[in-house]
Formats: sequence, structure tokens, C-alpha cells
Amino acid sequence: MTTELARLPAHTETAPILEMLERDGAVIVERYLSGDAVDAILAELEPFISRTAPLADDFSGHRTTRTGGLVARSRGVRKLLVDPLLLGTATEFLAPYTDKIQLNLTQIIRLLPGQGAQELHRDRFIWGRYLPPTVEPQLNTIWALTDFTPDNGATRVVPGSHRWDWDRKPRPEEITNAVMPKGSALIYSGSVIHSGGENRSTADRIAMNLTYVNAWLRQEENQYLSCPPALARDFDPQLRALLGYTMANYGLGYYAPPDFAPDQPGTMPPEQVFAEPMSFDPSTAEIPETRTF
Repeated sequence: MTTELARLPAHTETAPILEMLERDGAVIVERYLSGDAVDAILAELEPFISRTAPLADDFSGHRTTRTGGLVARSRGVRKLLVDPLLLGTATEFLAPYTDKIQLNLTQIIRLLPGQGAQELHRDRFIWGRYLPPTVEPQLNTIWALTDFTPDNGATRVVPGSHRWDWDRKPRPEEITNAVMPKGSALIYSGSVIHSGGENRSTADRIAMNLTYVNAWLRQEENQYLSCPPALARDFDPQLRALLGYTMANYGLGYYAPPDFAPDQPGTMPPEQVFAEPMSFDPSTAEIPETRTF
């Protein structure tokens, strides 16, 4: 029999989420976002989603579009990323491996009708197999911006696979689908095996992938290019820190001012960039319409 994912209600707390992550490597929190909140995020991002072309490779999907840069483009996403339950869960989950966490990627994943099932994989392999299995690098979320059904490509998950040997392949009966209503979140570790499902329906399946990572690792989405200082200066300081505009592990991420100032330190915390005057006016700039990674 297929192993089912645990489900928690929207009013849950961090402790039961962490318990299910420890046991299964993944858990669903149902209807955490209201329908209105989802619709507001989609309204902000639809101009970018509709103009994003597929990356056209086998892994990313020939009938899948991936739109990034969500922090720059959506106030709703910025609010969600610092949500106390979400951020608290990520911080506590990764605490054994890092003194700070940071944002890894933000992406809308749209499965078009006819998209086949993605190759099963572990997200942590973006850094290869260099980190030992005992170090968990990331905590991930996939938000259902449309209902996730068995027919439209609900994410496939292999519960418990975060504890497997990396070379073990799942049997068909060990794979389940994260079927969940709009506004729900699949929360999963970077070590659990998963993939996009097959969209056999006639409508798009739209998901939002927001992930956190240990602050001493390279981010998958380059947040400094997606949200350069001229854009990030008006963000909440907590969100700026998640983007990477803060120090990690004492000496990581310092800032060396490009305009040398005599009698000033040559290395500064990156927050200093927001205390300096900007010659660039972000209100007159357009956010690039480039495709995501």
C-alpha cells in the first residue's frame, strides 16, 4: 500500500511539523493560505508567469514554466517568507547545522497540460554529494496555488526516503502524491525524494516553491541579482537578512565598499550598504523580464 503523507490543519504549530519532518521528511499543512491570499499573489505574479517560456530540458520539463525573482515581484511573497510559523519551522529545523539560514530560491512552477512526471530526485543534490548525509542543507515548501489533484500533477513524494541510502530507488508502492487543496503547503526536507507529477488534466497546475538553506551555502537563485540593494533597501530588515544581506558564521558575507573611504574599515557587514546613499533610483527602473533558473 502507498505510504500517505501526514496532514496538519492550518492552525498547527512548529512542533508537530518538525515531528513529521523527522519521521517522514515531508508533511502537508492544509489551507494555510486563504483563497483571497492565494489570488492576491497570483494577481501580482500573473504578468510574469504568463510570459515565462519553458526551459525545454528533460529535467525542468518541456511543458513546465519556472518563474523566479518572486521577492522583487510580489508583496504577498515577501510577507509569506517571514511568516512566523514558516520561518520558525525552517530556523529550528536547520538549527543543528547552521547559526543562520537564508533564502535559497523563489519560483512559480506551472505544469502545463501534457507535462509528464519529472524525474524523482533530492533537492540537496544541487550541491552535489559533497555534504555528508548527516548534514541537512535545506527546508523546502511547495504551495498549491491551484488545487493539487491526482490528475494535474500533484507533487510526488517518497515519505521516509530522507533516511535512505542515496542509491536506493523507490518502489512504485512507496511513492505517493501530495494531493491538497489550494492554499495548502507541502513542507519537505532537502533529502526527501520527490518530483513534479504528470499533468493529465486540461488545466495548468500552479505551485510556488519557496526554500530555505544553511547560510554558509551558495544559494540556488542568486538573490543579490534578483534583489540588488536598490530594490532590497525598502524591504523589512528580516527579509533582507534572508536574502543574504547579513553576516553568517562570524566572517561570511562581509562587504567591501567599492568607493574607498579613508580612515574607515575595509570590511563591513553587508547591512552597511543600506546606510549609504544610492545614486540609482529604483522607482525608475524596470524589473528584467528574464526567465528563471
